[in-house]
Amino acid sequence: MKRIEIILGDITKLQVDAIVNAANTTLLGGGGVDGAIHRVAGPGLLEECRKLQGCPTGEAKITGGYCLPARYVIHTVGPVYRDGKQGEPELLASCYRNSLRLAVAHHLKTLAFPCISTGVYRFPKGKAAGIALREIGDFLVHHTDFEKITAVCFEEEDYRLYRQLVKKMGLES
Repeated sequence: MKRIEIILGDITKLQVDAIVNAANTTLLGGGGVDGAIHRVAGPGLLEECRKLQGCPTGEAKITGGYCLPARYVIHTVGPVYRDGKQGEPELLASCYRNSLRLAVAHHLKTLAFPCISTGVYRFPKGKAAGIALREIGDFLVHHTDFEKITAVCFEEEDYRLYRQLVKKMGLES
């Protein structure tokens, strides 16, 4: 079984232990993948998120999955890209690391990530994909009991970038 999977699809339909939400700092829903996750999960997710009192950029928090096929949602706040010199790459890497730490802390074995910060936050897609795959690859080397991490691309362009980088980085099993 491949431990890294790249798919083109809808993250809200995946039956995994947890999906990662590319959230905003309020955790109260928004556009893109964040809005889609909140719509499918239902009002219980919003109610639980209100109790979390937001989340700083680069950090992550976990909630139940409610009406989603996934048992949990890990919310992480990616950086808004300005010029790449304001700590954006480090903050994006921190999103992945902190999400993965929560997965380990909650004894999860399967996880799905969207393309964090590449939509309205304008992080260059190629750079973001490279950071994501580096963090996921490093994690899987040290966590051999983790079953699978799926990168879920909503756009064909992202899917092609991820597929190319997985091959280039030697992460295909």
